[in-house]
Amino acid sequence: MGNRLSAALVAGARWAVMAALVLLLVGAFWRVSGQAADSGAVIPPPALDDQTAVSGPQTIVLAGGCFWGVQLVFQHVQGVSRAVSGYAGGTRQTASYEAVSSGLTGHAESVEVTFDPHQISLGRILQIYFSVAHDPTELNYQGPDSGTQYRSAIFYGDEQQKKIAETYIAQLDKAGVFDRPIVTQVAPLKGFYPAEAYHQDYATIHPSSPYIAFNDLPKAENLKRLFADLYRDKPVLVSALSN
Repeated sequence: MGNRLSAALVAGARWAVMAALVLLLVGAFWRVSGQAADSGAVIPPPALDDQTAVSGPQTIVLAGGCFWGVQLVFQHVQGVSRAVSGYAGGTRQTASYEAVSSGLTGHAESVEVTFDPHQISLGRILQIYFSVAHDPTELNYQGPDSGTQYRSAIFYGDEQQKKIAETYIAQLDKAGVFDRPIVTQVAPLKGFYPAEAYHQDYATIHPSSPYIAFNDLPKAENLKRLFADLYRDKPVLVSALSN
C-alpha cells in the first residue's frame, strides 16, 4: 500500500513537472510570435498626423484581439478621457458576447477611445495601438485567441482618420518595421456597441487572473516603458465615469 502510494505521488509529481514545462514552452512561443504582447515594438511616429482643424473630444474605434487588454492600455494614456470595450463591424442585433464569440457576426472585439486632440493626437494613439496594444501582423488572432472577432481593425469616423491610418500603415510597411506585413483592416465605423458591464475595466479588476497577468499586464508595462511621457498611473475607468 505504502509503495503504491509513493509511486502514485512520484507519477503525479512527474506529470505536474511536465505540465509546467508545456506551459513554459507555450508561453515562450507566444512571447516569440507576439512581439507587441511581450516586449512591445519600438516604431516611428506617423509622418502624417495633421488634426489642427479638429476641436473638442475625438473618438476612434480600435480592435486588436481581446478587448480587455486594449482597453487597459488606453485607460492609462494621458489625454484619453474614456475607453470602452464593445463590438464593431456587425449589427446591433448580434452585438453580444455570446453571439460575437461565434466568429460569425462580422463584429470584432473593439475599444472606443475618446481623446482630447490638444493633449494627444490620433497619430500618437495609433502609434501606441501598433506598438504595445497588439500585434498588427497577426491575421484573425492575437496570442491565444483566434477568430475574426479578434482581428486587427481600425474603424474610422471620417476621411481624415482614414487617411491618417492608411498612410501610417503604408509608412510602417515600407520601413519594414515588422517582420511581416501589417494586416490591420481599415473600415468605416457603422456602429459601436458597448460590451456587457462585466467586461468593462476587466483587466484592472482582475489583475491576478492568469490570462490578464500573462497577456495584458505586460502591455501596460510596455506603455509605461516606451511612452513614459504619455503614461498615467491611474487609469480612467468606465465604472468611475458612470458613477
